[in-house]
Amino acid sequence: MKRVRVLVRVVAIIALLAFGSSALEAQQANNTKPAAEARIESNVIYGMYSGLALLMDVHHSSHPNGYGVILIPGSGWLAPLGYDAAPLKNETLQVNLFSTPLLAAGYTVFVVDHRATPRFHYPAPVEDAQRAVRFIRFHARDYGINPGRIGAMGYSSGANLASMLGVLDGKGDPADPDTVNHESARVQCVVSGGTPSDLTTTQTPAGVAFISTYIGKPFFPGNKQMTEGYKDFEDASPLFHVAAGDPPFFLFHGEKDTLVPIDQAERFEQALEKAGVPAKLVRIPNATHVSLILPDGPDFLGDAVRWFDQYLKAASN
Repeated sequence: MKRVRVLVRVVAIIALLAFGSSALEAQQANNTKPAAEARIESNVIYGMYSGLALLMDVHHSSHPNGYGVILIPGSGWLAPLGYDAAPLKNETLQVNLFSTPLLAAGYTVFVVDHRATPRFHYPAPVEDAQRAVRFIRFHARDYGINPGRIGAMGYSSGANLASMLGVLDGKGDPADPDTVNHESARVQCVVSGGTPSDLTTTQTPAGVAFISTYIGKPFFPGNKQMTEGYKDFEDASPLFHVAAGDPPFFLFHGEKDTLVPIDQAERFEQALEKAGVPAKLVRIPNATHVSLILPDGPDFLGDAVRWFDQYLKAASN
């Protein structure tokens, strides 16, 4: 069992490094740059866990529109263990790529860190994402945003967490001594890309490594009986929580994604539509899990902003 866990962690780290280098090449090829006039409020503490600070960066637009979006970078739910390791919120490739069009459109973007593997497992990252939403909602006036209209965006594992913010109830606890936890953790609009929506159907070695480490138990593809705590894999999958009344979902996915195959997005879209939830999937031809930005690809980032404009901003006017 120890050897299995070590192998899982090694594969996960290799996959994460591959994501970073490939994303860098994609960004450099397309000249993606952060918004020059955006102001960043760094290392805001949105919660504490056993003395450890949970941090987020607040990216302020130069012309705020009064709405906020929580952004969760993808990392395979993994963070390095070294004392000098960069926080997940400092994954500038994704942060610049996804926050730039949002800031240009006036959205305030909250980029969050969360507890991660191999030290922490599900449901810790979900709980942290929910805490971040509660904190943002509680301090909405300070950030100049509408507390009743908060969006979520993420990619890969970050998309899994952003999607969970949409499909989980997220009710606050009025009896909690921490008044932040009185707030709802539910978001009102979601944009997610390369989303692992169903962790129970993962097949690739790298995918199995990621989700096994995330849940903290070995996963055996196609063998429910051999997979200890199988329900945890279901509970961590947004697909199994879809219900009528969920917020609108915009999905984007590479058609040649082998780490998270596009059928994850297709089945997620179908489930949302069946529940009567507004949903749209943009397929990116020839794109893999890491090479999203293509010269002849669709304008999925522009579509994402328009989705927030339609279902987050306009819906409250």
